[in-house]
Formats: sequence, C-alpha cells, structure tokens
Amino acid sequence: MSVRVEKVDLPGIGTRHDVITKKGRRIGVVSHRSGERELALFGVDDPDEAIDSIALTDDEAAALADVLGASLMLGQLAGIREQAAGLFTEQLLISAGSPYAGEVLGATRARTRTHTSIVAIVRGADVIPSPTPDSALQAGDTIIAVGTRPGLDALARVLTDG
Repeated sequence: MSVRVEKVDLPGIGTRHDVITKKGRRIGVVSHRSGERELALFGVDDPDEAIDSIALTDDEAAALADVLGASLMLGQLAGIREQAAGLFTEQLLISAGSPYAGEVLGATRARTRTHTSIVAIVRGADVIPSPTPDSALQAGDTIIAVGTRPGLDALARVLTDG
C-alpha cells in the first residue's frame, strides 16, 4: 500500500508534512521552528486552505503517535491472521486479580506452556512492542498475543488463574 506524503517548507515558520488520503483529503503536521506542532485539516477544494488546526503539546503529540501506532500494529496483526490459516491474534486483559499482575512476563512461561507468542503489551496510551521476559506486567495491561485458538484459550486461562 502506497501513501503519498508531501513535505512543504514554510519560510519563517518551519515545515509541513502532508499525508494525502486515498480519497484525496490532506492532513498536515506543521512543525514550527520553536518546536510547537499543529495538526491541520485542509479543504477539499483548496489544498492550501487549512479549514481547522489543533495545536499539540509534546505529550499530546506523543500520545497521538502512540494511539496511531498501536492501531496500525493491531491492524497489521489482524492482516497476518488472515494470511496464516489457523493463526489468530488476541487481546487479553491483565486483571487486578491475575496472579501475574505485578510480575514479569517471563513468570507466565506463556510460550512454553501455551505455544503462543506475546508480541506487545499495551499500557494506557503506551505500546511495548516485542516485550522481553523481564517486561513488567501491570493490572490493566492488554496483552497482544499470536497463536492457535487452543493456545490462546490456554493463555487466557494462564493469565486469569495462573
């Protein structure tokens, strides 16, 4: 899938990167020389007319990037599921009652016990891709796992009951 991104230098201001959607809509990110950022939506008839913009703090920009990245990663995992017969992705919540809340991922021995792979941990707006056995698990975390249906069902039981 090809996406068109255009870079526009804005003399005295900074740089604007525009993403052109499949339907021809233009979404821009203006990076000011001062370090400030704006998200801009441009008109259909005039691609240079910003019809709305939103100033973003560093934290807001990072949160938006995390949300978009997590969404993209989950979509890509779903695509893999369609390509690999018998392979599924699942989102599993670490509840406060889980014996692994407050433990590290390696304590679950998930891969050995269930033949599944935990490919990410989603914690609020943060995504921890490719977590290691030393990655902490917290109540409220969402585990993204890949495996067979029986393996994922077994992982759900492990995370709930130990």
